[in-house]
Amino acid sequence: MTENLPTPACSPSAAKGFEELRLANPHGAEYWSARDLQPMLGYNHWRNFEKAIAKAVTSCQKSGNDPEHHFARARKAIAGGKGAVQEVPDFHLSRFACYLIAQNGDPRKPEIALAQKYFAIQTRRQELTDAFRRDQERLELRQQTKAEFKALSGAAQDAGVQSRMFGVFHDAGYKGLYGGLGSEQIKTRKRIPGGENLMDRMDTTELAANQFRMTQAREKLKSHGVNGQRQAIDTHTQVGKEVREAIKRIGGTMPENLPPAEHIKQVEKRLKESTPKLELDGPAAKGLDGDGGADA
Repeated sequence: MTENLPTPACSPSAAKGFEELRLANPHGAEYWSARDLQPMLGYNHWRNFEKAIAKAVTSCQKSGNDPEHHFARARKAIAGGKGAVQEVPDFHLSRFACYLIAQNGDPRKPEIALAQKYFAIQTRRQELTDAFRRDQERLELRQQTKAEFKALSGAAQDAGVQSRMFGVFHDAGYKGLYGGLGSEQIKTRKRIPGGENLMDRMDTTELAANQFRMTQAREKLKSHGVNGQRQAIDTHTQVGKEVREAIKRIGGTMPENLPPAEHIKQVEKRLKESTPKLELDGPAAKGLDGDGGADA
């Protein structure tokens, strides 16, 4: 049985064309001939279409799926002049393969956009590994703490902290949160090189605590109308202490006892180089091997 998957809105004529080209193999699986599909996707030359197929095969591998289940080499007989028949290279393509070809096709071709809509398949989820999720969460938190640090600096300036005292002001928050340890002392305790930014070596738990500390300090400076350098520094220290007490009450690990994480630049690099896994559901995963006779 072929898989009945919901298809997004598509040009009626284009949808009819793709439907008419759909075939079924001996396993009962739907497939499309690459030779038939080529003109429908706006490719005039087979060699250019082969390049699009090659890109799709690579995408299939990177998505965690086996290309052999979706791209099958074949031969196709085509009529030549004077009734002659010629066999040419072809591919039998699953719906997922067609979708990947469309995704990797020339975006300037309107046919590609229509194909993307027609071949859009139903997937269970975009499968992100736990490690990928943790990296993503940490990077997002680090970006948020950067923004919050700037916002807190602005609030401190409005409260009367001079630029030359910003280091003292920010260190006051660390001392409140880390039991009297300033940023350099924290780095020494955690064996972090002195030239590195402390927050670049914090894990998500530690980043979240510091983000909360900075957010609350900024709000308190404004809501309490703090006006004066000494008062602003003391306010930041007190907020840090209160966040520390909250961690202690709920039984959390004190931030100075949390181990250093790898540098955030390594996390960012890993995320750029990694490709999330795309987990196909049921029959879609089997592609050209068929659905075993079960309805989708």
